[in-house]
Amino acid sequence: MPAAPSALDDLLDLLDLERIEQDIFRGASRASIVPRVFGGQVAAQALVAAGRTVPEDRLAHSLHAYFLRPGDPGAPIVYTVDRIRDGRSFTTRRVVAVQHGHPIFHLSASFQAYEEGLDHQVGMPSAPDPESLPTAAEMLPRHLPKEVANRLVEARAAVDLRYADTPPWGSVGEPREPRSQVWFRTNGKLADEHLLHVCLATYVSDMTLLDSVLLAHGRGGWAVGDVVGASLDHAMWFHRPFRADEWLLYDQESPSASAGRGLGQARIWTQDGKLAISVIQEGVVRVPR
Repeated sequence: MPAAPSALDDLLDLLDLERIEQDIFRGASRASIVPRVFGGQVAAQALVAAGRTVPEDRLAHSLHAYFLRPGDPGAPIVYTVDRIRDGRSFTTRRVVAVQHGHPIFHLSASFQAYEEGLDHQVGMPSAPDPESLPTAAEMLPRHLPKEVANRLVEARAAVDLRYADTPPWGSVGEPREPRSQVWFRTNGKLADEHLLHVCLATYVSDMTLLDSVLLAHGRGGWAVGDVVGASLDHAMWFHRPFRADEWLLYDQESPSASAGRGLGQARIWTQDGKLAISVIQEGVVRVPR
């Protein structure tokens, strides 16, 4: 009897889009811990669509995206790719995700042929060894009702994500420095395909980036219902090679929150200290009335 598919297999199937025309793709969807499509899923699928129209020797180096409408987890998503530019060094693609006749997401992505150049980076921050930290299945039940904890563990089962400190829902009512660190890697090995690792990192990048906004105000977030929110826009720059199936440190902070919006910015590091990715996201963060 064949083995049951793992959560990572299910996620990889979700990212394996169906090509229905030359530059039109269709992706399945699924529910998340909130009643809409998880933003990281749409962003990762859109990047898959863009990458499948680009030569393999051109590697994704940046993306800029806007979340326009909540996605319906019960319906497929159609991704249309516009071939904006094919230059000698850079390739640009624009992707629009559509459900029920309306755009729900817009992404612009740029790809570059590899070249040598100037190279420097800031130093990696200190962080505990990821193997010394509790897994999600061990940590979440300590801070959340069993049903909520189980839903979160199930929603993130494809990824081994470990908080370096107490998460927002574990310190409700205790404002602290707006910084958060998590280590993550996929729960299983991945093929040696650059686009796949970039898309998996994009998927995970939307999971915790606004946690630092919540920490500054002692809010527990979506898991406990003391704020409502959604991602508004998202940007990533891919600096150096990395593998999403090896430990990556997601070092996050929030420099500002105002007018019902919160800003998160972050750097993602390989375990041996290479700065792999920079990330910025703004989201709606509102206190329920």
